[in-house]
Amino acid sequence: MNILIFGGTRFFGIYLVEKLLKNGHEVTIATRGLTKDQFGDRVKRLIVDRCDEKSLSAIFIDKEYDCIIDNICYTSNDVKRLLETAKCKRYILTSTMSVYPVSDFKMNMKEEDFDPLSHPLKWYERQDAPYDEIKRQAEAALFQIYSDFNAAAVRFPYVIGRGDYTKRLYFYVEHVLKQIPMDIDNLKEEMSFIQAEEAAEFLMWMAMGEEKGCFNAANEGTTTIEEILSLIEKKSGKKAVISKDGERAPYNGTPEYSINTKKAQTAGFQFSKLQDFLPDLLNFYIEKCLHFSDDGDILTKN
Repeated sequence: MNILIFGGTRFFGIYLVEKLLKNGHEVTIATRGLTKDQFGDRVKRLIVDRCDEKSLSAIFIDKEYDCIIDNICYTSNDVKRLLETAKCKRYILTSTMSVYPVSDFKMNMKEEDFDPLSHPLKWYERQDAPYDEIKRQAEAALFQIYSDFNAAAVRFPYVIGRGDYTKRLYFYVEHVLKQIPMDIDNLKEEMSFIQAEEAAEFLMWMAMGEEKGCFNAANEGTTTIEEILSLIEKKSGKKAVISKDGERAPYNGTPEYSINTKKAQTAGFQFSKLQDFLPDLLNFYIEKCLHFSDDGDILTKN
């Protein structure tokens, strides 16, 4: 297949490109040209400004793709500009658990808990509303205005892995090992996660298929910050310092929730168990924290 990827130069986008190449697909990555990639001559590249419709029209005038996987679509106007200019047989929008209102977070959240078809559509730019709302608008535009497209939206929870440039999970490891106080407001709340490599696997699987609509994607099982800290403490021999005067932890404010993935599993995708890889990932972070200075680069390398 001839596949175009927006957002293929960082984190799970890198895994996605590598998996597609390994499976014999022709891959083009669309970027602003600001981030170097590791793919050499194995991929084609387009330098694009997806906020400039005229530029997009000029770039895509003579191109067509079997599938576009869009990891960096934020809002309704992003959807509109791309689907009005680029020709593709299938479109996959990488969405987020954030489309579910935080006030409605609960265990076993299902796709129908947020219906993009009934959400009032507004043509937003990225600065026009908070992240959760602009992502809702992206889904609303896709399914209300471009309903004739062969399209799907994939809703991920927090994505974790070795190449995580956000360093959110690493925050807890570093603070335990360096004995830096943390302000944590959700120690015992259950949460869903997905491993970066499995997020990439699922996106590739969706690109190859014909499933339409919204799909939750997460590893089986949940964990808590308390359990994560316990794993770090057991491995490192150090005790977490939790204090209201400490640095605010990155997952703060997330209430208890889990994501139901039955729809994706019924369609044929089997997710691995969170606990099968989480301890190894934390061990990786611990080793990096112990043996490398925190220069911001070590965790961004796969």
